[in-house]
Amino acid sequence: MADLNFSLLPWQQEVFKDQTRFKVVAAGRRCGKSRMAAVTLLIEGLKCPQGSAVLYVSPTMGQSRQIIWDLLLDLGREVIQSSHVNNLDITLINGARIYVRGADRPDTLRGVSLTYAVLDEVADIKPEAWEQVIRASLSDKKGRALFIGTPKGRNWFHDTFKLGESGEDSDWKSWHFTTADNPLIDPTEIESAKKTLSTFAFKQEYMASFSNAGSDVFKEEWIKYGERPNKGSYFISVDLAGFEEVAKQAGNAKKRLDESAICVVYVTEDGKWFVDKIIHGRWDIRTTAVNILMAIRDYRPLSIGIERGALKNAVLPYLSDLMRKSNIYAHIVDLTHGNRKKADRIIWALQGRFEHGRITLNSEENWDEFVDQLLMFPAQGVHDDLPDALSYIDQLAVTSYFEEDDTDDWQPVDIISGV
Repeated sequence: MADLNFSLLPWQQEVFKDQTRFKVVAAGRRCGKSRMAAVTLLIEGLKCPQGSAVLYVSPTMGQSRQIIWDLLLDLGREVIQSSHVNNLDITLINGARIYVRGADRPDTLRGVSLTYAVLDEVADIKPEAWEQVIRASLSDKKGRALFIGTPKGRNWFHDTFKLGESGEDSDWKSWHFTTADNPLIDPTEIESAKKTLSTFAFKQEYMASFSNAGSDVFKEEWIKYGERPNKGSYFISVDLAGFEEVAKQAGNAKKRLDESAICVVYVTEDGKWFVDKIIHGRWDIRTTAVNILMAIRDYRPLSIGIERGALKNAVLPYLSDLMRKSNIYAHIVDLTHGNRKKADRIIWALQGRFEHGRITLNSEENWDEFVDQLLMFPAQGVHDDLPDALSYIDQLAVTSYFEEDDTDDWQPVDIISGV
């Protein structure tokens, strides 16, 4: 390692030196996970015989390219023989290969015999990628693996972490590190984040906590009302529910559809939100298009976001036709799930803002239904269409606490509900 000039933080050295076959690391943001992954791949690759391979996989190919590719090329410049950016393959000077892949394309992971695998951002990787593809690829050479990521509730990453923590299987071992375990991060930066993020978000992102959001996510005392401030811009987010005509075509005519919602928000220069109104209802496609056009006409938003998918494709031709006829236009952008479940997306976008007084509701509007949905969230069987519509403003106003990867291969699972 000294010859390659690799330097590791104390926690990285501890994990790297351990010889356990399957290592699981839950770590906070900016803890040094990517460097740990890159160094591990290079060292394990150099230990392989010619013709062998090691694998890096994150939730999507786009994320893998963004997270690890340039870092691998930089750290491994003295030991890389060739690299192919189109395929994201690296050949080392010993003839071994490093494959960089995305779990969103599991078929590209098949048929390869591996000596080592690094799974990054494990919470967002479908367990089938490990269970059905990667684990089998490690079998013939008794390969090893490193699971690393920031928790997102109690999913399969949590189960894998608990397996290593329990000590019941000597092949598995787990470690837990927070953002503070990276001495290169200024402690005042962590304290600043603690003051602005929701308690849930801070525990998850900085403390690497597996805790679920739980109930009582939003408190009534956080909700405030007022008048529109000065100096800002309007944004409109549209969360489309099922259309009756689409439901009938799919044979689900009896299914009770969620409401579509058009959320109008005035965002100030310092990133505070004034929620002017949320228009909502169970509309047909044409009525939905008319309501969107009226919101554009009345508020002249800087941009309007519509949830990407089959429902947007259904309403957009009507909306485009109405725009041409009325000579009213707007900049329309795609809204995506951002690789998050709906509950996580709502919590991430809204909890911290409500808790710290950065969202104000228009005192001239009736907010009873919105407040009921917000305070009951995330109870089973309770609608959350209105908070969900508001949460999408986070993608339009570009005032998120963290940068999101804009590579999202999401497609709707259910074209009726749009979720």
